[in-house]
Amino acid sequence: MAEFKSDIAIARAAKKKPIREIAARLGIDEADIVPYGHDKAKISAGFIKSLEGRPDGKLILVTAINPTPAGEGKTTTTVGLGDGLNRIGKRAAICIREASLGPNFGMKGGAAGGGYAQIVPMEDMNLHFTGDFHAITTAHNLLAALIDNHVYWGNELDIDTRRVTWRRVMDMNDRALRGIVASLGGVANGYPRESGFDITVASEVMAILCLATDLADLEKRLGAIVVAYRRDKTPVFARDLKADGAMAVLLKDAMQPNLVQTLENNPAFVHGGPFANIAHGCNSVVATTTALKLADYVVTEAGFGADLGAEKFFDIKCRKAGLKPAATVIVATVKALKMNGGVAKEDLGTENVAAVTAGCANLGRHIENIRQFGVPAIVAINHFGTDTEAELAAIKAYVAEMGEEGVVCRHWADGSAGITELAEKVAVLADSGAAQFAPLYPDGLGLFEKIETVVKRIYRGAEITADKSVRDQLTAWEEAGYGELPVCMAKTQYSFSTDPTLRGAPDGFAVHVREVRLSAGAGFVVAICGEIMTMPGLPSKPAAETIRLNEAGEIEGLF
Repeated sequence: MAEFKSDIAIARAAKKKPIREIAARLGIDEADIVPYGHDKAKISAGFIKSLEGRPDGKLILVTAINPTPAGEGKTTTTVGLGDGLNRIGKRAAICIREASLGPNFGMKGGAAGGGYAQIVPMEDMNLHFTGDFHAITTAHNLLAALIDNHVYWGNELDIDTRRVTWRRVMDMNDRALRGIVASLGGVANGYPRESGFDITVASEVMAILCLATDLADLEKRLGAIVVAYRRDKTPVFARDLKADGAMAVLLKDAMQPNLVQTLENNPAFVHGGPFANIAHGCNSVVATTTALKLADYVVTEAGFGADLGAEKFFDIKCRKAGLKPAATVIVATVKALKMNGGVAKEDLGTENVAAVTAGCANLGRHIENIRQFGVPAIVAINHFGTDTEAELAAIKAYVAEMGEEGVVCRHWADGSAGITELAEKVAVLADSGAAQFAPLYPDGLGLFEKIETVVKRIYRGAEITADKSVRDQLTAWEEAGYGELPVCMAKTQYSFSTDPTLRGAPDGFAVHVREVRLSAGAGFVVAICGEIMTMPGLPSKPAAETIRLNEAGEIEGLF
């Protein structure tokens, strides 16, 4: 067992290799990367295009039970599994999302893994990285500025300023900006109107970058963004404002996937970062498809629990990109299952087999849901030092009763050596050909019926409610030609329901859809359920209070 060190201390002690060596392992020449220092690089668009026609490797999704304050370690397991596959002689790459500054300075922390299953450089990844999020924020806000500027200079497009749907964004949690009044201060500043901010990871521009296949597709999707409506309720598109070209220019470099490495010097693509509770929760299509051309196994993740991230991975990303996942790993921990079984956070260190067994209902629900997509699953039990053998045995027994296998993994403490059993079994599962992937619902189903399908089949809600205005809006979008789009559910990540305190495997509840938003460029309709916010707030004691530079000029407090 390795001695305990903080994540940032482990990352700082990493023996990184020059990024050109990591690229070379994947067959990427130095001329085909754009280095950002010595340990990060972007992959050139020309090289990516040259990969067309190559066979794809096996795609493995890592998802999890509903998150709890106890932690599940989904990204840590994703990184550990990628390292583990390489350790057993497989040619594997990892694909994860970039970290948002909002949770870094809030309460969730970073998104680079943990312990001895991390991607480095950890500090860069959790802060500004290669500037992708800044580019997305800038492109989004350029469009917002062009809308107000167009209205100011005469409003040739006859935009109804009461029906401007395009808000502004920033990559930080700031509840004070959820609702604002813009253009105050007199004639010189334009026409006052209500607006607001979302967090960058909820931006449609983020979703577009993560779903676009190349720069041409990116610009086309940007042009298709609906930004407002006229008085006759016809849509105004970003292309009507001639915004799509300039936005694509700002995103040209951000469109290229980022290549970094794990602590064990294995390749990792880190690109894009939509949240799964308010957006579609997956890394970019271009990063995933590039990795599939370069590796025999690609390990990727989807945000939060399988009810959000995995459902959107299957129903949005795989549907849109034509991806065919070969296997799924569902991450669970003793502590998180105990919380789902009713144990308070302060009591999680005490053995409680009964609570673990009760909490397994949450895990069982996710196993059943993954089966609905036709993708074989295995459970990774992410080990913590306080876990007892009786508690671990209870999880394995429950999973066995479900007809699946649970494997205890110790990658946080031991790196790839602690996850070789899972790696072996996942490789066999992916190679078995057992996957018969299919999305949950067909394209031709009505938009409200698609929402209802997710609520009833994935969440197990008894009914779905929505005001007449929401139903009428969905009908109008269907009549306008958007009925074939999938739906992207925005709801709390902590429960199958819209009540974050309702843990375990509840049923019989109602889900209220309070608002719907059209993401025509990204290619989905967002259904906002319950009290979920597209601009989060900071907690009472934000992580920012303990992040600082030490006397050596090194960053402290990131986790």
